[in-house]
Order: sequence, then C-alpha cells, then structure tokens
Amino acid sequence: MHPKALLDACAELVRLTLRFEHPADAVVSRFFRDNKSLGPRERATLAETVYTVLRKKLLFDHLAPSGSGPKERRLAILGFHGPRDFLKSALSDQEKNWLDQCDQVRPEDLLERHRHNLPEWLVQPLRAQLAGEFWLLAESLSQPAPLDLRVNALSDKRADVQKELKIAGIPAKATPYSPWGLRLDSKPALTRLDAFARGAIEVQDEGSQLLALLLDAHRGEMVVDFCAGAGGKTLAIGACMRNTGRLYAFDTAAHRLDALKPRLARSGLSNVHPAAIAHERDDRVKRLAGKIDRVLVDAPCSGLGTLRRNPDLKWRQSPESVQEMSVKQLAILQGASRLLKSGGRLVYATCSLLPQENEAVAKAFGEANPDFTPMDAAEILTGLKIEQAASLCSGPERGTEYLRLWPHKHGTDGFFAAIWVRK
Repeated sequence: MHPKALLDACAELVRLTLRFEHPADAVVSRFFRDNKSLGPRERATLAETVYTVLRKKLLFDHLAPSGSGPKERRLAILGFHGPRDFLKSALSDQEKNWLDQCDQVRPEDLLERHRHNLPEWLVQPLRAQLAGEFWLLAESLSQPAPLDLRVNALSDKRADVQKELKIAGIPAKATPYSPWGLRLDSKPALTRLDAFARGAIEVQDEGSQLLALLLDAHRGEMVVDFCAGAGGKTLAIGACMRNTGRLYAFDTAAHRLDALKPRLARSGLSNVHPAAIAHERDDRVKRLAGKIDRVLVDAPCSGLGTLRRNPDLKWRQSPESVQEMSVKQLAILQGASRLLKSGGRLVYATCSLLPQENEAVAKAFGEANPDFTPMDAAEILTGLKIEQAASLCSGPERGTEYLRLWPHKHGTDGFFAAIWVRK
C-alpha cells in the first residue's frame, strides 16, 4: 500500500477507536473484516499505530494542537508504527517539520501526566501501592506485552515444543515462573503451526498460568472454573487433572463458552463440561453446592492489569465502574463459595491492579465467612517448586498471603489471587 493511503487508513482507524464505543480490539477486528485487501504488514502497522496512540494518548493530545490537519491524522502520525522515512514520504513539508519538533521534546520537560499517560483517578491508588516504583510501572504499561504460550502438559513437554518452534524459525524462552510457559518476542501466525493444530500450545499470559497452578487441581477431583470465559485457565486446570475427574466451566456469557469449543477439541481433554449459567445463584450451581473439591473464581474486573495489551481500558473505565465491579465481585465470590465441600480450596482472582477489586474484596469475604481459612500463596507456590515464589506474593499479615503480579516486576500482566480452604 502507498504510504499516503496507509497513513489515511491509520487515521481512520484512530478516529473509530477513539470514539470508545467498543473495545479497541473489536474495532480493529471489524476494520480488518471490512478491508479484506489489507496484507499482514499493513494490518500490523494499523493495529500497532492505534495501540500506540491509546498508550500515549495524553502526550499525543498535548503535542497534536501544534500540528495541522484533522486531529486523528496528527495522532496517527505521532503513533505511526513503521520506518520514519516511510512515514515522512506521506507527509507535507509542514508536517515533517512539526514531527521533527515533536521528536525533539525531552521527557524531562513534560508534565507528569504527559509522561505516565494515565487518568488521574488511577494514578493515586497506584502510587499508594508502589511508591518509588510507580514510574517503573508507568513505563512498562506504555510498552507492548510479549506473547506468552502455555504448553499442554497433558501431551507435550516444554523443552520439546521450544525446539519445535526454533526449527520453525520462532525463538522462544522458558518463562521464569510457570513450568508450562514459553515467551515470544515476535507475534507469528501461530494457527499455521502443527504445534497449535494438535493442541500442544495455547496463548496464555504467564500470570494466568500461575492462577491455574494455585488451584492445584488433582486427578479424579470435582472442580469448577466459575468464570471460565474462553477457557484458557480451564484447559490448564484440565491438564493438571490429567484428563480425569470432572471439570465444570461456568460462565454467564454463552458466546464466550462457544470460543472454548475449538480449543477444547484441540486440547485432547474429555473431562471438561462447559455450561452457561444465568448468575451465581443459578440452579446448576445450587445442585453442586457442597460437592466440589476446588473452585476458581477469576472474576469479571476492570482489566487494568492488562493495559499493555488493552490500553483503551484506562480511558473506558472509571471510579464508578470499578465500584460497581467490586460489589459484583464479592457477590460472585460468595455464590461460588457455596460449591465447596469441607476441605475444599477456593481461589479468587482478578487481572486488576486496584486494591478495591483485590485485597478489599478478599478481606470482605474473609470477614463474612469465618468457615473459610486463608492460605498462604507463597507456601503453595513453593510446594509446587515455583522459583522465587515469595517475590510473587504480598499481604498484610504474613506478607505472602496473596499472589500479586506486576508487569514491571514480573513481566506478566497484573494479577491478584487470594486462596482459602473451607473448614
């Protein structure tokens, strides 16, 4: 595609995305469906340009007024993902001069908001938790995330799959914490690989893999993934169970469970039973009350731990939406807890960075349910031979009560998990 045409397409996609009417990934996918002639490189340029604009929106909003032309074009120029000479071949002399001036702006001369590119309501709780590490987090959130894979332990060994990917020209490193994980710096077409077709690999962030490990499901048990979604953790749990026992994948959105079906077919698992439920008080849940060995509640949340992948969330969420979410999270956790038998394990998790959705929900549940005893996340992970387990955890009492993952510290998405055992 000619540089000018590609820049025009970038500007149009930026315009559509900044309406914030739908999630950015959905807008990008729709744009690609409507423009089927776009090649892989053009799609990569378009997507990465939009995501750069979303990551650095406050900075670009600050720089854009000094330029000329439609605002979405100026934002697309600032965020353009590709060689500078290619971009400049699409610009007027005035635009080239303006871009050169923008490139000369030094970060230390900017206001803090133009450096961290976060909404002010989010800055305060992050600073309160991280103190001097706040800027390390802000920098990590402004970068794209790597691509993590989970090797299907039911059928393959990580070292073997790593060699297979290397032969295919895809270098991969073992993840530092999860024994199943491989990390890619590139984003290859995985669906074309035999390893993908036969179910040896699934895309899954290392932090998400650690949640499945914390549940520590065993052979022959009755287990529930209460908010299963598209089933990434369900598949990991099923492999832990060695395809035995019974694993229920519950979700209120049937279309999410539909996305699990092809993944389940590739995985080789036959112990997984997807089921759509209306709410946490559904009759399906009531019938299983007191019968389940382990329950994972990866609750709906703000998703703010995934800002490297979904930077639009920081502009689409609000303090009000987070407050509503925390109420819903506690209700879901309470409902799911009724499933557990005596001695059963309950794991509550989110991919949020906010205490309001994490520690506060865990504390409220613990105070309301004295029949559930907290477990130490670091002790569990150490028992599973996870390296540097204590460094992955935090907590008010022992200091390692909760799993607490941060992008800048651990290289994962931001995750939280609390664990209890029913007396």
